[in-house]
Order: sequence, then structure tokens, then C-alpha cells
Amino acid sequence: MDTATEPLSLHIVCPACGAKNRVPRDRLADDPDCGKCSTPLMAQRPMDVSAEVFDRYVAGTELPVVVDCWAAWCGPCKSMAPHFEKAAEMLPELRFIKLDTDLAPRQSSQYNIRSIPTLLLFLDGKEIARHAGAIPSQAIVDWVRRSLGA
Repeated sequence: MDTATEPLSLHIVCPACGAKNRVPRDRLADDPDCGKCSTPLMAQRPMDVSAEVFDRYVAGTELPVVVDCWAAWCGPCKSMAPHFEKAAEMLPELRFIKLDTDLAPRQSSQYNIRSIPTLLLFLDGKEIARHAGAIPSQAIVDWVRRSLGA
């Protein structure tokens, strides 16, 4: 998007309470917090999102959202977790969230999650890419950039 036509602010949904927050673009690097519950909105680490907040978060956040669909019992999920965290640090302008598939059966079915870990990439509330299987941090970053056309 041309910077001359970008809106001066954008919406970011709180990963904790689901409240929609309007954040000025020039304040994104200032670590804004949710106006309702004070949870950081631009944390440079993946945030756990409940099944109740997931749909609102993905649909209402006006930044690309990378989702790690995982489960606590999954060995490959555990081995990929530090790589997902590193990728979040490497791409601070994106939102990285984690969705526990055992606690979100409706979303797991809705998004046809058949193996974990599965990464989903959302833009403007729509899934634009997915990757099944554990991958290292640089591969996550490369996959995201390629999927976004960057």
C-alpha cells in the first residue's frame, strides 16, 4: 500500500480480552497496550489466544497475523516453539499468535487442521497461506515474506 494512502491508525484486537483498539501507525513501535485490560498489543513474542478470542482477533487485526496451531502433547510443536518466537522477534510489524488446537476444536475443524504444527497466515481476516510441519525460524520468516509478496 502506498504510504500516502495508508490510514493514520489501524485496529489491533487484544489477544487477551478481544477488545478492538485503534492505534496510530506512528505509535506502533511505542509498545501500545490494550485500552481495556492493558495487555501489550505489539509484543515481539507470540501471544496465546483463546478459542473465544481467535475469530475476533484474526478478523479485526489490520496487520498480517501468523498463527501457530499446536498442542501441548505434540513433540514437533514443542521443538518449533522457540523458532516461532524467534520469527516473531524478526518480524515485529506482524502479529504472531498461538492457538492450542485441543482447546479450539471448532477452529481446528473450520480451518481443516489435520496435522500439527500448522502455520496459518491471515491478511485482512482471510487465510492466504499455510504450512504444515515444524520449520526453523528463518524458514518461517521466508515463508511469511514470500506469502505476503515481500
